[in-house]
Amino acid sequence: MTRWAGRGKIVAMAAPFIPGLQLAGEYFTSVVRPVLDQAHPGLAYSAALLGWGSEVLGFDSQRSTDHNWGPRLQILLADGGGPSSGEIDAMLASELPATFRGHRTVFPDSQDPSGTARNWVEVAPLGSWLTGELGFDPTRPVSLLDWLATPTQRLAEVTAGAVFHDGPGELSRARSRLAWYPHDVWLYVLACQWQRIGQEEAFPGRCAESGDELGSAIITARLARDLMRLCLLMARRYPPYSKWLGTALARLPDGADIALALSRAVSTADWQTREQYLCHAYEIAATLHNGLGLTGHVDPQTRPYYERPYQVIDAGRFAAALREAITDPQILQLQGVGAVDQFIDSTDALGDLPFLRAAVSAAIRAKPA
Repeated sequence: MTRWAGRGKIVAMAAPFIPGLQLAGEYFTSVVRPVLDQAHPGLAYSAALLGWGSEVLGFDSQRSTDHNWGPRLQILLADGGGPSSGEIDAMLASELPATFRGHRTVFPDSQDPSGTARNWVEVAPLGSWLTGELGFDPTRPVSLLDWLATPTQRLAEVTAGAVFHDGPGELSRARSRLAWYPHDVWLYVLACQWQRIGQEEAFPGRCAESGDELGSAIITARLARDLMRLCLLMARRYPPYSKWLGTALARLPDGADIALALSRAVSTADWQTREQYLCHAYEIAATLHNGLGLTGHVDPQTRPYYERPYQVIDAGRFAAALREAITDPQILQLQGVGAVDQFIDSTDALGDLPFLRAAVSAAIRAKPA
């Protein structure tokens, strides 16, 4: 249970854990929807839990409940007449209870310098909320810039989660548009991911041969991360950010084998064994590529790197095959740097959507060398 203590301080008591998506759905059905129906019958809106938070991706646990977790959701209003988001927000603030199923429903407002507590039912017009999350409005046609400038974490946050009510249906249509990349965009992103692997696959052995075991281990970890993202992309899953990348890989139907190979590659002490596990992972990924049927068959066996004593997959072969399968002339003109989180690796930058759109706009305009 949860109770209010002196001076408005919120004191949380232990409550049984239930997944946040389930909690949000029950909160909407039992509490929020009846309040809305009574105050504004016939209101055109969608109710969902999307956006930030481990519970949106289904990765929350008891540990998640120590901060930024509890009964919450979005009420997204259809365009047109009716009460404003401010009116709905004020009404809910006065009507919603302070607790639900032993969890508090009010939290300090990070946007309020006074730290005033408020409920976490976010009310906004649908189009403006989606634009704030993605940098564009997917209720309208989605452009190549939109696809390439949006981090996969953001796409995952809007296409995962749960929709509890969608009276107008527009939210469901927008989520359907974003469910996965258009075919040629997918080919392009896959090609760029293989290309990233090809750029460093010989380096673990070269570093170790030069006496740089630390460098060898770090590059092995980088390659493991790229392979993890590649497998998720091949499985038509938007890769989440680093905290959940391994969890997402492990949940793929065929993710266990490559996850084990990569775990061993990054934990072993000598570079030859490290290389063996990396090569096993490469061959698993190559076999998965061939199973997709997106290109002609590409030999999935590893091979020597020129005359040097290192084994590689020669990932450029897969990148080239994917590029050859692309037919969209606009995509064929791209430089080959990929979607934004294939060439930008900064939390601050990836959180700045206007910056990302400017960066990708420049990449799209640039002519390939």
